[in-house]
Amino acid sequence: MRILIGNDDGIFAQGIRSLANGLGADGHEVTVVCPDRERSATGHGLTLHQPIRAEIVESIFNSSVTAWACSGTPSDCIKLALFALLDNRPDLVVSGINHGPNLGTDILYSGTVAAAMEGVIENIPSIALSLANYTSREFEGAVNFARSLVKRMEKKPMPGVMLLNVNVPAVRESEIAGAAIARQGVRRYIDIFEKRVDPRGKTYYWLAGELLEEELEEIGNAGGKNDFPTDVQAIRNNYITITPLQYNLTYGNGLDDLRSWQGEDLNFFNS
Repeated sequence: MRILIGNDDGIFAQGIRSLANGLGADGHEVTVVCPDRERSATGHGLTLHQPIRAEIVESIFNSSVTAWACSGTPSDCIKLALFALLDNRPDLVVSGINHGPNLGTDILYSGTVAAAMEGVIENIPSIALSLANYTSREFEGAVNFARSLVKRMEKKPMPGVMLLNVNVPAVRESEIAGAAIARQGVRRYIDIFEKRVDPRGKTYYWLAGELLEEELEEIGNAGGKNDFPTDVQAIRNNYITITPLQYNLTYGNGLDDLRSWQGEDLNFFNS
């Protein structure tokens, strides 16, 4: 398969190096296009008001892997690859392996997920991969699962174009309970902005939020799929979580709730 790999941790991150080399070893045609520095939590941001630069990178990856370092965001990298750098359209877009989890509401801010979603927007099946620990450097289990998942997708393609958001528990492979298809859960944070003063006497703020709680149930509509565990719940139990995502954020129950408005005057400005 032709595989395009991106991330938000940057070109020097161990996660992307382990993933690209592992998939390259399986005989896939692997191209890496990722930020030249860490761009975590950039969401789906794009660079519109300054040039984007990309340079070939050698010696970081195995010789079978073609790699580019890009000055833009994770989403920029995938867009640039698809429309400027690659001669052939990839069969699969993979983002990661991220250093840290992308569970529940994290996915709204995640550059890792955003990079993979660019593939889905262009009708290319995509995977976002994360190791659910910020300090662990044991990527072997996540790489092995990614390799097996890609092999499965190669033999039996997904029924539709979607993004598989995969989180791997940071435990020994022997301790992984299995893989679970999961729905998106909720993670709540306390957002704390520390007020500081720089050497020139100017005030600045540093976001220092911390995880408050991880909920087992999601807010709003689960689409009638409450028989599936949440990703937060499954990762707690040492399962690899696989959550299918789409970019359409329409709230299904909300459409039904607002149906009664159809027969009313919606010109609120004149009410």
